[in-house]
Formats: sequence, C-alpha cells, structure tokens
Amino acid sequence: MACRRFLPRQSLTSLPNRLHFAPNMKLNPYLFSALCLLLTWQAVSAQQNKPAPTFADIPYGPHERHVFDLWITPADKPTPLVIYIHGGGFRQGDKNSINADSLKQFQKAGFSVAAIHYRLSDAGPYPIMMEDAARCLQTIRYRAKEWNINPEKIACYGGSAGAGISLWLAFHDDLADPKSKDPISRESTRIVAAATINGQSTYDLRTFRNWFGIPDLKNHEALYPFYDIQDESDWDSPRVKRLMTDAAAITHLSKDDVPVYMTYRRGNVPVTKDTEQGVWVHHVLLGLKLQEAMKKIGLECNVQSPDHPESK
Repeated sequence: MACRRFLPRQSLTSLPNRLHFAPNMKLNPYLFSALCLLLTWQAVSAQQNKPAPTFADIPYGPHERHVFDLWITPADKPTPLVIYIHGGGFRQGDKNSINADSLKQFQKAGFSVAAIHYRLSDAGPYPIMMEDAARCLQTIRYRAKEWNINPEKIACYGGSAGAGISLWLAFHDDLADPKSKDPISRESTRIVAAATINGQSTYDLRTFRNWFGIPDLKNHEALYPFYDIQDESDWDSPRVKRLMTDAAAITHLSKDDVPVYMTYRRGNVPVTKDTEQGVWVHHVLLGLKLQEAMKKIGLECNVQSPDHPESK
C-alpha cells in the first residue's frame, strides 16, 4: 500500500531489526521516530488479529470517554510507554483505531502502549480535548509503578487531531500542580517525544491564511464546534482569538521542548481558496513551518512527505 510509495521495501523489512532497545534503556526519541516511520504507513487491513489489551477501558475521569486501554509489555524493569491519540477532527474517532501492526511492533521493541479516548467537541470546546489527554497522561504516571511503566519515558503519537494533541503536549508548559491535594494533578504532563501523521501545528485561522497566502481561505468546519463558534463574527472576538492562539501547539514552543517526527501523505501541493478542507488542513506546510520554528531554537524536527523524503 502506501508504504512502498514513501519507503523502500528494504527499509520497511530491516528497520525492526535495528530497533532492539531494551525496556530499561534510556528512551531515544530518534529511535521512537524511526519506529513511527515504519508504523504510520501500515495497511488498514492490519487491524486484524489485534492483541487484546492487558486492561481495557481504564477510567481516568468521570465522563464516559474518560477511558483508555493499556497493553503492558512484560519486562524485568519498567518499560517506556507510547500513548496513541486518535484523530477525527475533534468530532469523532475512537481509541480502537490503533493499528494492530503498530501495536505489535511497539511491544516487540519493548514499549508498553496506551490508546486513549477524550471528550469530543460535542461535549465542549477547546481546551477539553487537550486537558483530557493531559489528565490521562497524569493518571498513567501516577499508576506507573503498578503497571511497570517508567514515568520518565513516555511519548505520544497520533494522526490529524491526535497529532495536534500530541504536539500540544510536547510543547505546552507542564500542567502539574505541585500544591494540589489531588496526587494525580501533581504529576507531570511533559513527554519525551512526539510523532504525528498529517498533523497540524496550529488551529489558528489567521495563521492558516497567512501561511497559505490566502486571505479568504474558508475555515475548516471542524473548528466551529472546537471554538464554539455561534456566528461568523465570533472569529474576530477576543475570546476566539485567545483560544486560537492557545490551541496552536507552535505557540507554546520553547528551547526546552522535545524532538518531533512528522509524516504527511501528500506533498507540497498548491492550495487555493477552493482547495478541499481535508487537503489543506493535512498539508505538509503545517509541518514545514513547525520545522522552521524548531530549527531556529536548535530543536530536532523531522518532516517527511512524498516530495520531502527526509527533511530534517
């Protein structure tokens, strides 16, 4: 399928053999990125024979979507963990969309794996989605010893909306509240790496228009409930402007942030005001702009697409 379009067959077959890092070793973000390179282009048919989670629907909050699945990889010492965050435009999606081959490869490489649900935009606007993912991460850290997970070796990956959440966690200041009476709230929300598929480094209409050079670019329909837009005039309101700034992962970028690996299924195709929303919102330019910003402050950001096979 798409694997052969972006990677030589040899690299797909040999890569797993080069990733023999033990669960107790320091998590190398670049090895994590390389593993994601293998995983992001697996065929959809690989959903067959998905291993059952060690624990399913573990609650991390009161809402029905405050649950996650956990696959624990047996090991003598605490394992690193990869958290899968599903996409769906913040309007739909399911943790069960985690790719079966991805799951198996992560476990083979020594990672335990979590796949999470989070509240969607029908339950409320930004930032509930990001805050839910952060709370789930804190819950896992709080219970890390119980599950033989190394709380200092946790990374996230996802596609589209899940990519946006992963980047937001990668760059946002730590949401831990050391003075909280709730021990889970005292846990860190920082991660060691993020990998994305068709990811957005911003959800700011102003930035989309500026980057694409299209002043009248129509906003993506998924962003209306994301920002609780009731009227077109809301886009110019202080409330929405503040939310758009805060929701953009690139807003939170700083020198102490972590490496990022990004893949895109389309190249740098032209965009006009009539371009389909699903094309420009998953455009490689959104990764290249983040890469440019990260390079300026000395951070690693790898972006790959059909016309950027290895852009570092």
